[in-house]
Amino acid sequence: MFRQQEIQLKSTDQIALMREAGLLVARTLERPRDAVAPGVSTGDLDALAEETIRDGGGVPSFLGYHGYPATICASVNEQVVHGIPSRAQVLAGGDLVSLDCGAIVGGWHGDAAITVPVGAVDPAYGRMAEVCEDAMWAGIAAAHAGGRLTDISHAVERAVRAGGRYGIVRHYGGHGIGTEMHQDPHVLNYGRPGRGPRLIPGIALAIEPMITMRSPDTVELDDGWTVVTRDGSWAAHTEHTFVLTDDGPWVLTALDGGLGRLGDAVTARQPRD
Repeated sequence: MFRQQEIQLKSTDQIALMREAGLLVARTLERPRDAVAPGVSTGDLDALAEETIRDGGGVPSFLGYHGYPATICASVNEQVVHGIPSRAQVLAGGDLVSLDCGAIVGGWHGDAAITVPVGAVDPAYGRMAEVCEDAMWAGIAAAHAGGRLTDISHAVERAVRAGGRYGIVRHYGGHGIGTEMHQDPHVLNYGRPGRGPRLIPGIALAIEPMITMRSPDTVELDDGWTVVTRDGSWAAHTEHTFVLTDDGPWVLTALDGGLGRLGDAVTARQPRD
């Protein structure tokens, strides 16, 4: 059931603070992304992320969240989301790793994720990662003032289906974001358009499709966090935080605000840093 009254709308000043958090997340993700290589551990990547967030004046969103023990989530191959980084988990050539990162600046959150190949990967896995990212951008582009929440969900699903025969993970999705990392509303990555709360300028959402090579069914491991595919097929995961303005979505966790993917028609009048 959708509960419009629990959706937090942001003022111009609050959006500016969220942009600071979003930029810090974007710059933080650049470091582990560039460090991904065979022989590097996910624990090494986590240390880089924490150092970057703290040096940038922020606080990791994930560390300590409901007891989560790390700064990023690093999910490798069949791990879909919430993989716990470890010095013992060493990346190998051909792996695919999702890096999910959140940061708090001035009490406001930013949240984003990327899927990165480790060296040369099977082209089928590289293609899956591209489709996942394209679907995220399709969802963001579908957001406009007066639209409905499931317009985003439907756009994500259509982009995935157009890209190939992938599984769309059912029990996880995007979310509202602001003074808390996870807020109403929950944003499914599938569904019919024209349903749910109306999209109003000031709403901030994190859009994060998760897709698999085969079945979308997942299980949670005994660590209480790591989500893996039930059939062992590999997965991809991407995420950006955006805020809806009168002129369209402004992607707070993209260095260019989304200009490169959404184009001038959507972002031309958005604030510049």
